[in-house]
Amino acid sequence: MAEGETDALRIAAREIPIPAHLSPEARAWLAMPRPPEGANVYPALDDAEAWRQRVAASDAMIMSVHLGGGRAFDGTVTEIAEGAARGFEILSAGVDPADPRVFLDVHGGGLIMGAGEVCKAMAINTAAYVRARVVAPDYRMPPDHPFPIGLDDCLAFYRRLLRDRDPREIIVGGASAGGNLAAALVLRARDEGLPLPAAVVLLSPEIDLTESGDTFRTNAGIDGMGSLMQANLLYAAGRDLSDPYVSPLFGDYAKGFPPTLLTAGTRDVFLSNAVRLHRKLRTAGVPAELHVLEAAAHGAFGNRTPEEAELDAEVRGFCERWWG
Repeated sequence: MAEGETDALRIAAREIPIPAHLSPEARAWLAMPRPPEGANVYPALDDAEAWRQRVAASDAMIMSVHLGGGRAFDGTVTEIAEGAARGFEILSAGVDPADPRVFLDVHGGGLIMGAGEVCKAMAINTAAYVRARVVAPDYRMPPDHPFPIGLDDCLAFYRRLLRDRDPREIIVGGASAGGNLAAALVLRARDEGLPLPAAVVLLSPEIDLTESGDTFRTNAGIDGMGSLMQANLLYAAGRDLSDPYVSPLFGDYAKGFPPTLLTAGTRDVFLSNAVRLHRKLRTAGVPAELHVLEAAAHGAFGNRTPEEAELDAEVRGFCERWWG
């Protein structure tokens, strides 16, 4: 082998068919046109205005395609603040206002998107399947607020909940980038001596900003999301990407961590993230569940399928068990 070569597996180009055993809704989602390869081009790290424009366009797309444009909600939404941190409290109709249980929901969006109305809409979606009060930090993000400001905001809301609740009444969770911040929040809370929540829910979590896992390569092009490395660097703002508060996969879980549910899909570039953290948690003696959806890429099938309804039920059951 010549110098500089690696033991890389090389395979011929091939077609990946849509499995016939999926629901019609999931097959329809997988059949939708995707952006051409290479379309996900990020601005230069020092071009803040270009990042703002990209974020605004992405947020508009998320609201229209994934969140139904902000459907009518049967319940109450309250804007809340904790110091400089802002957020929302969601109480669906039918949830007893006296029930102290709460789900601290950290929104996704690649660590740069999902603020404001998107954060609120995502929290409303979460409230629909956890069937409990939801508090959602509208954490600050790059280009104006890089690490650790967003994590500070999330931790501020966790401290707020601890003021009038038993930690066993709190579950912390998040999807994608929200899974990063949810896990980092709990690691930091532990390291700062705060009591830990009852459980943690990490949905296809973006917990390795170094992108070192196997499925960052094996599912590249199949997932369609592409590398987020430029956004990762913008978020980290010079911090080592393997710092456990930046990439929680590299945390020390032997020091203690709550019971955790993880999800991913077989076409998900973050599948390795979920698999690797699941093994670390199990090795450390932490109760951990891993649920993998067949043929799902990152973000699954757009919240419109029986497969996702099954997963929602698993998450709800997990929360109810650990809330006790």
